Amino acid sequence: MRLTGLVRTMGALGTTTLLLTGCAGGNRPQLPPASFVSSQEKPSEQYIIGPLDKLQIFVWRNPELSATVQVRPDGRITTPLVSDMPAVGKTPAMLAEDMKLALSEYIKDPIVSVIVENFAGTFSQQIRIVGATEKPASIPYRADMTLLDAMIAVGGLNQYAAGNRARLVRYDPKTGKQKEYKLRINSLMKDGDVSANVRLEPGDVIIIPESMF
Repeated sequence: MRLTGLVRTMGALGTTTLLLTGCAGGNRPQLPPASFVSSQEKPSEQYIIGPLDKLQIFVWRNPELSATVQVRPDGRITTPLVSDMPAVGKTPAMLAEDMKLALSEYIKDPIVSVIVENFAGTFSQQIRIVGATEKPASIPYRADMTLLDAMIAVGGLNQYAAGNRARLVRYDPKTGKQKEYKLRINSLMKDGDVSANVRLEPGDVIIIPESMF
């Protein structure tokens, strides 16, 4: 009798936990579905250089001043004649203008171009996926990226994932606050529910919990 009572008590606690979890997830708004292929690819906002980006600095008619460099973790780069130039937080065009001003002390009217070869970007331009996925990672955002694209990049869910209890955290620069949305990754990846494929934005964080069973 005692064993039966204990089983009933544990069952009741489990049911209560599920109800509370369901209520918590139900309070989060749901994002509208996104199409799998954009009808018209469009450029995103200007790219902002981030730490560990690889840059090609080209100085026209001055090959000895041109260089391929990687942005240091401190956000700066060093090229011939220019040392410790801040790069993080600038667009390639802004950095090219700053390089032009710095080099103008040594050569007349330099023409400088900055090309980003390998992208890492700032955290505000990355999509971060953590929790019960095959390989949690930060991936660079690209125009029209969707939830499906992000999940493919990290190898999908692991066997313990509770994909339909996942949530997306998005920062709103207008209000300065974070907002959470519910995601249905199981429905998307396992059931092929296209309505569960939502559009992502730079800086989104996807959190995937593990199943309780």
